Amino acid sequence: MTNPLRGLLGQDPVVATAGAGMFAEALRDQAVVVSEVDWRPPPEVSLPALTRVLADRRRADANALALQRMTAAGADLVDVRPASEALGLERGTFLHAGPPLDWERASGPMRGALVGAMLFEGMADTPDEAESALARGDGITLEPCHHRDAVGPMAGVVSPSMWVYELRDEVHDHTSWCSLNEGLGKVLRYGAYGPEVIDRLHWMNTVLGPLLQQAVRARGPVDIKAVVAQMLQMGDEGHNRNRAGSLMLLRELLPTLVTADGSSSDIAEAVRFSGANEHFFLNLGMPACKLSTMAAEGIPGSTVVTTMARNGTDFGIRTAGTGDRWFTGPANTPEGLFLGSYGPGDANPDIGDSAITETAGIGGFAMAAAPAIVKFVGGDVPFALRATRTMYEITVGEHTAYQVPILEFRGTPTGIDVAAVVRTGILPQINTGMAGRVAGTGQVGAGLVNPPAQCFTAALEALAEQAGA
Repeated sequence: MTNPLRGLLGQDPVVATAGAGMFAEALRDQAVVVSEVDWRPPPEVSLPALTRVLADRRRADANALALQRMTAAGADLVDVRPASEALGLERGTFLHAGPPLDWERASGPMRGALVGAMLFEGMADTPDEAESALARGDGITLEPCHHRDAVGPMAGVVSPSMWVYELRDEVHDHTSWCSLNEGLGKVLRYGAYGPEVIDRLHWMNTVLGPLLQQAVRARGPVDIKAVVAQMLQMGDEGHNRNRAGSLMLLRELLPTLVTADGSSSDIAEAVRFSGANEHFFLNLGMPACKLSTMAAEGIPGSTVVTTMARNGTDFGIRTAGTGDRWFTGPANTPEGLFLGSYGPGDANPDIGDSAITETAGIGGFAMAAAPAIVKFVGGDVPFALRATRTMYEITVGEHTAYQVPILEFRGTPTGIDVAAVVRTGILPQINTGMAGRVAGTGQVGAGLVNPPAQCFTAALEALAEQAGA
């Protein structure tokens, strides 16, 4: 088909479109070259609130300080310990991903993970017994991982007996923790709780955790921040693609792991499990990112986001200028690629603390560094490049250590600015795994998702109240 506009202009024009995609598709059907602009109307917000925040004289310096602290933060793996010891968790206390939640509002995968944790801790003999006890709440406390400076992928459930990685930021004297990664498929963090899930958790407690502890203590601190910087040069983005990071971590730990005090069969299985698990590094990248965002907390006047987290029901954010206060909205459901016969109707709304990676400037913000990620979460290579470029519009600067080779080694977009999100209408891009909606299902796919806009408008209103204070 001949371009109908060529005769008028003497050459093929490029038409820029914004908004609904139907207009762009109609033009393409007529052989018109189209450039779609990623524009959307800004969220509904009080104009006086936006004006007040933008006019706050503290904002520029406060955000610059937040960025400086985030990029300066260190992240060294220093130990592997039981959560009861590292986090002070007592029997009946369970940490979970996202903002605060109770059993009544918990989604299927969150309920499944809590049931599994009850079975694992020996607090119930059957899933029905566990559900009844959780519903009653007698002697049971549910608390966000973030309230203890920890993070948990997907459901994020951490119980006292589970082992956790311990990471240190010596620059700001902060510590963060995360559970060990179980692999993919039917695992506790995706809400599965069958016998194979519980057996694996027991093996991780009795074999993997103690061996990793010996390996880390014998080797000494592992610079996880340096691993993240290198993995971005090797095709990972740090959220859903961790292949290079997992192998580099294994390289660091292997010499002391193989000489640990354990049977040869146990050591061989620990090495096999770690090497075969391409997401093994995720549970170290997440607390490294948590340390980065913790460094920006408590800066008056700063509009930088320090937490993005989801519990399968709510999506919540916190900011540098508003302390521990959560701003929440209904979690959206990811769109992407599904495993086996699963489809969109099987997916639960967004869940997990792993959006801390995007909060710190990697993950969905670094998709341009890992174009192969689109094979796992959907989209295409131009989308991956566009996603990273777009995130520069809502961040206060670039990371000094995390760089994107295809963008001439430009630093990843870092420091999400609430005011910029509201002003532009551009929402943070997150790539994520998808948990089955029904408790016990496990993973059903992986995809792309954005936070609800109301989290940012609510945070902006709170920041406006403090502007100039």
